[in-house]
Amino acid sequence: MIRLSARFSSPRVACVAALLVLSLPALRAFAQEQAPAAADVTAPAPAAPPVFPKPDPANFTAATPTKETVNAFLQTSWGYDESRIWQVQAILKTPVEGLSKVIIYVGDKSGKQKPGAMQFYALADGKHIIVGNDLLAFGDHPYAENRATLQKRADGPFHGSPNKDLELVEFADFQCPHCKLAQPNMEKLAADFPKARIVFQPFPLTAIHPSAGLAAAYGSCVAKTAGNDAFFLFANTVFEGQEGLNTPDGATLTLNSAVTKAGLDPVKIAACAATPAAKAQVEAWIKLAQDLEINETPMLSINGRMVPMGGVDYETLKQIVAFQAKTDGVTQ
Repeated sequence: MIRLSARFSSPRVACVAALLVLSLPALRAFAQEQAPAAADVTAPAPAAPPVFPKPDPANFTAATPTKETVNAFLQTSWGYDESRIWQVQAILKTPVEGLSKVIIYVGDKSGKQKPGAMQFYALADGKHIIVGNDLLAFGDHPYAENRATLQKRADGPFHGSPNKDLELVEFADFQCPHCKLAQPNMEKLAADFPKARIVFQPFPLTAIHPSAGLAAAYGSCVAKTAGNDAFFLFANTVFEGQEGLNTPDGATLTLNSAVTKAGLDPVKIAACAATPAAKAQVEAWIKLAQDLEINETPMLSINGRMVPMGGVDYETLKQIVAFQAKTDGVTQ
């Protein structure tokens, strides 16, 4: 995956990358605490679910969040993985008024993975938690704000359903190698979820990809001139010849060839891409990604739930989409 600089650190994205889709070993490495009954928690349990220590009522000293709220959040976050199990072990007051420390034990039903303990801090507003160095959305509907923002502002070319009941928004950079590799998975999602609206939302990482902004401007002009089908033909061709974007002359040749493949005049599209309107469109696309605090590509929003595609295999990705659709009441 391609990341931006540290100044674009991502609370909402980290909610997925650090907490929601990683394997248990990676999760333990991210945030782990020695459990009171270490022998019970860390001992191998082959072919059987782990037996977590019984929670001590004395470890539930904070009024908020409640155990029910934490479980609802984890179900929303982890429910796509039917093998994952967890137990809320403690919700503790801290010296900071309104800040609570939550400890959870996590394992899998098969017992093949060693269980672990993780912790986060819940803020007084009931809408955010701190995991490691990241501030994350919290609650029964942690993705609702992202979803509303994208329904209003994700205006990239799309295919599939005209409605936004199940909206998959791919944030991608034409010069990003991982974005190129993600395209077959996007095609699979389109086939497996024919009722989804699939949006290609250009997000050129111009600080590291000098040709990405120009490619996005070309794409904007292609879409406005000839529609979404022409855009996706253009986009596929650009990804196929992606190495050509690495030099200025190569970028011009690659983009013009893609425009021709889409059935348009390269001279006219190049002139359009140089206009203030095209540049403003690209800036608006970048601004949307920044407002959502996205700091890497390719990133897929599933009704507001951000999933970094560079670290997720297709079957897991498909599970998450299906689970989120079901959670949001979307009939497939």
